[in-house]
Amino acid sequence: MLFQTLSAAWLVAAMTLPGSAQPAQYSSAKARRHFITLSYDWQYTHPLAFAKHPLEELLGMPVSEVHLETFQYRTADGRTLVNVLEFRHPGNGVGATVYPFGSSAGATLALRGSIEQLPDIRLAFSGPAPAPVHALTNGRALDAAIGVDMSDRAPGWGLGSHAFFFGGVGHAQTDQMDGTRYFVEGGGGLTSGPLGVDLSVKFAVNRFDTPVAHRFYTIPVSVRGTVSF
Repeated sequence: MLFQTLSAAWLVAAMTLPGSAQPAQYSSAKARRHFITLSYDWQYTHPLAFAKHPLEELLGMPVSEVHLETFQYRTADGRTLVNVLEFRHPGNGVGATVYPFGSSAGATLALRGSIEQLPDIRLAFSGPAPAPVHALTNGRALDAAIGVDMSDRAPGWGLGSHAFFFGGVGHAQTDQMDGTRYFVEGGGGLTSGPLGVDLSVKFAVNRFDTPVAHRFYTIPVSVRGTVSF
């Protein structure tokens, strides 16, 4: 009994001594904050619901896609045939993202502006239509967006990562006409020091008023090279 009592007293005293050893606290190095990212995009743009937007809006009636024909679409009454002469998929873009509160670890506000190529589109109609041809060429989009960037940057040249989501509006300019657009964009990528590479997917609705009000839905998928400061 005496042995157990002395042992307990010694243990309590050892735990309460001012010089008793405490476990060391581990403190990892933190990546410095970045406040701006410049980017260059290599894009591949996909159309979405092309029969409805813009063909049905241009022709004023249901349109269906056809196969094994010399044309690609036909109206429900069979009177108008549509040839898609061109839909250019590859494109490029440049952009800048600003982080007002800095980007290092965790979520932060992100403001992005970009200039992107729009796909060249040329259509030919055989039959009743607002015009024999419809074209949008040498187009570019001037976009502005606000969103959230979730970062886990590594110190030095270590490997880090981030993900982002944006929503925004823009102005579409082509040789034939100008329009407006709105979009959402999401993606993510890897970083090493100031350099990075991202994969981004954007869904955009492009609106024009000539010759009648119509829209194009586009989905550009981008590989993006970045440098941050």
